[in-house]
Amino acid sequence: MTRRILQFRLPDRFVVGTVGMPGERTFYLQVRQGSELVSVAFEKQQASVLAERVDQLLDEVVATRDLGNEIPDSGPGSMLDNEPLDVPLTEEFRVGAMALGWDDSVRQVVIEAHAIAAEGEDVPELADDDEDGPDTLRVWVSPSYARAFAQRARAVVDAGRPPCPFCQQPLDPAGHICPRANGYRRRELP
Repeated sequence: MTRRILQFRLPDRFVVGTVGMPGERTFYLQVRQGSELVSVAFEKQQASVLAERVDQLLDEVVATRDLGNEIPDSGPGSMLDNEPLDVPLTEEFRVGAMALGWDDSVRQVVIEAHAIAAEGEDVPELADDDEDGPDTLRVWVSPSYARAFAQRARAVVDAGRPPCPFCQQPLDPAGHICPRANGYRRRELP
């Protein structure tokens, strides 16, 4: 099967969002450019790590390249996106691996999400356009937009269930069996 590479340069919208109730949420990476809309499913941990790595990459670019004040410390308020995911929400694929880089030629962040690779299939390197391999979503965004993207991703991840004050595992509405309570069920604190 031929690999699909879905590319978006400076899209109209690029966000992390969820569907479902806390504890049962499905995370999506969604990009829209004009009338084209692509959504890929991924894990909460992938969303968290992606936000962290985007900020680390931009901090490294600031430290190693003389770009003036081109890269802000946080996402500008005008770029923050708190809207729900666009519909129709159709999952193109489930993300297995991600790649992140800095494109010096256009001074933009490149984010790639690769579908779960079939057995024996290698995960491609960043910007690898070989026709063999898993489907790929590749998005270029400005440094300012990347900061706003990371800020929203962190907010979406943090909007889940509150942690137990004793063991830090997520609390269900009915409480949970806390390992720090020797297997007794702790109830959610008021």
